Amino acid sequence: MNQVWWSLQQFRHILKTCIAERDLLTGKSLHAIYIKSLLIPPSTYISNHFILLYSKCRRLSNARTAFDSTPLPNVFSYNAIVAAYAKESQPHVAHQLFDQIPQPDLVSYNTLISAYADRGDTVPALELFLGMRRMGLDIDAFTLSGAITASCDDKNLIVQLHSLAVSGGFDAYVSVNNTLVTCYSKTGHLAEAKKVFEAMGEIKDEVSWNSMIVAYGQHREGSKALALYQAMVRMEFKEDMFTLASVLTAFTSMEDFHGGLQFHARLIKMGFHQNPHVGSGLIDLYSKCSGGMLHCTKVFQEIPDPDLVLWNTMISGYSLFEEFSEEAVAYFRRLQRAGHRPDDCSFVCVISACSNLSSPLQGKQIHSLAIKSYIPTNRIAVNNALIAMYSKCGSLQDAMRIFDRMPEHNSVSLNSMIAGYAQHGRGMESLVLFEQMLAGNMGPTSITFISVLSACAHTGKVEEGKKYFSMMTERLGIKPEAGHYSCMIDLLGRTGKLEEAESLIETMPYSPGTIGWGSLLRACRTHGNIELAVKAANHCLQLDPSNAAPYVMLANMHASSGRWEEVAAIRKQMRDEGVKKKPGCSWIEVDKRIHVFVAEDHSHPMIKEIYVFWEEMLEKMKRAGYVPDVRWALIRDDGVGVREEEKERCLRHHSEKLAVAFGLLSTKDGMPILVIKNLRICGDCHNAIKLISAITRREITVRDCHRFHCFKDGQCSCGDFW
Repeated sequence: MNQVWWSLQQFRHILKTCIAERDLLTGKSLHAIYIKSLLIPPSTYISNHFILLYSKCRRLSNARTAFDSTPLPNVFSYNAIVAAYAKESQPHVAHQLFDQIPQPDLVSYNTLISAYADRGDTVPALELFLGMRRMGLDIDAFTLSGAITASCDDKNLIVQLHSLAVSGGFDAYVSVNNTLVTCYSKTGHLAEAKKVFEAMGEIKDEVSWNSMIVAYGQHREGSKALALYQAMVRMEFKEDMFTLASVLTAFTSMEDFHGGLQFHARLIKMGFHQNPHVGSGLIDLYSKCSGGMLHCTKVFQEIPDPDLVLWNTMISGYSLFEEFSEEAVAYFRRLQRAGHRPDDCSFVCVISACSNLSSPLQGKQIHSLAIKSYIPTNRIAVNNALIAMYSKCGSLQDAMRIFDRMPEHNSVSLNSMIAGYAQHGRGMESLVLFEQMLAGNMGPTSITFISVLSACAHTGKVEEGKKYFSMMTERLGIKPEAGHYSCMIDLLGRTGKLEEAESLIETMPYSPGTIGWGSLLRACRTHGNIELAVKAANHCLQLDPSNAAPYVMLANMHASSGRWEEVAAIRKQMRDEGVKKKPGCSWIEVDKRIHVFVAEDHSHPMIKEIYVFWEEMLEKMKRAGYVPDVRWALIRDDGVGVREEEKERCLRHHSEKLAVAFGLLSTKDGMPILVIKNLRICGDCHNAIKLISAITRREITVRDCHRFHCFKDGQCSCGDFW
């Protein structure tokens, strides 16, 4: 009997050691012995420890098997398996198990509240918290920290919970104060975060300092963050991976590439350069400050065991650059092959990359994978990314469907949908949604107003645009940025108010840049004001001498007035300066392949069939009243004037027409077509595709560098106001 007792004691000791050291291999061997042994009787106590072991080793299926074989599950059993599902980002399953607990205790509630809070699921987390309060259950600092974290999108809730912390004496707990600092900062209230931090006095720990350093970094107060870090070092607080990652956030906020590079050298000396958490900070710094991903790749390759956060940061870094979006998707696939299960952040980053690729098919595949990966359909961040992706890929109906099915919206949801409507020429819907946003007291941001003012510009709503522009400062205290002024210049210019647009440029507190002057130049071309066009073009060229667009627009304006000497002078200046026009190209995705076309293309394997089809379509268009608009053939891509007899032929094979023709040839009748163009759509192509949409009864969407043109039944969503 003593031998059995001694063996049982040894067994328990070894099992506890496996849990402490996360020794999965030995733990599995013990589990096999436990199942087969006749000397060790079935025990809830031992089963609970196996659940704990598998949970800590992130082996959810094994943890569930151990739980299901527990003789008489107690509260500890349930708490352990609930925690296991919570760690694996499956709070809905954790909640189902929680509901089976006969008498859930404080640990049960804290585990589930924390699981929901970590995922940003505000409603279920707060429902649990309020349920505890109604039942008169005691709460502790962990409960309150979880509730505050869950409320991170709502300052009013944070203030209420802060008051509860003070009245209940929980403001003496460092963990509660640290959470308050983090959440006040995330809601944009740096002053409140600083007050909490300073009121902590001598109870501050490393997490407190890290939280405040991050808060300064988030609010682009990088110098204050670095000063705080130096004070922390002087006070001999221990620098851990969280501290160092926070300092990297500060360098990122200041876009201080060289300072970050020097700090990287310090990290190498300290031995932290192979730490995944610090590596994430380095990748974030280099992707946002170095203008490329070469440094990021080197950092990633030096880390022997990348965790999910590091993979996500790498995907996010690549998704910031349109030209690297395919690499972002490739890293997402590598993440899966490495055995990681993508989380919300993974999907948000890769969906953003699909937006840049303008690949609705690839975006839908990722959307399907998110559903199959048990990412709940009510996840706001993922749904917001999907709305933006479908909008940018020309699938506005899909974006609207997701938006309408969301159980709740935040400001990002509304911003994404407002922008989607504006991009697709649905200015009225965009403004209606904005008014609903105001009525619902969901504060618009500066990003919201970019979309709203853009919607006004693309629909010619001058008075509404002026009203919303004034509202920013007078009602909401939002300081207009250069982008907002550019939208107003565009609005005034499009509606022919050129003098007013020029006056706004001269009085705005920022340099209008090439975007502002370029908007005025395009308006001058539309309304035929050559004198102001020359002024706008000169400003554009002073700011960016290598940009060919001002030269070409001026040359076209002179050519349309028969001023060929001025055209020749501009062409000579372009040659002397070595300026070449960016070649126009259009592309379309068919059967998972991207097909690219340029004007007068001869490289595509189906080009002969495309030209034959186009000639047949051209005859149908002419019978329907199409007359080529030869004003768009005055200057070729190389800056050379087009002879009169060549004008119509020059227009015939523009890249967007070839892409549309290929799309019609290569897809089934009735299927919508999406074509992307790197430049602004040509006016003649715009007229032609309107007719094609009526003749073929197809929806054809062309996304140019400014907006979407959705052609259907001979009409365009822009209302020809573009």
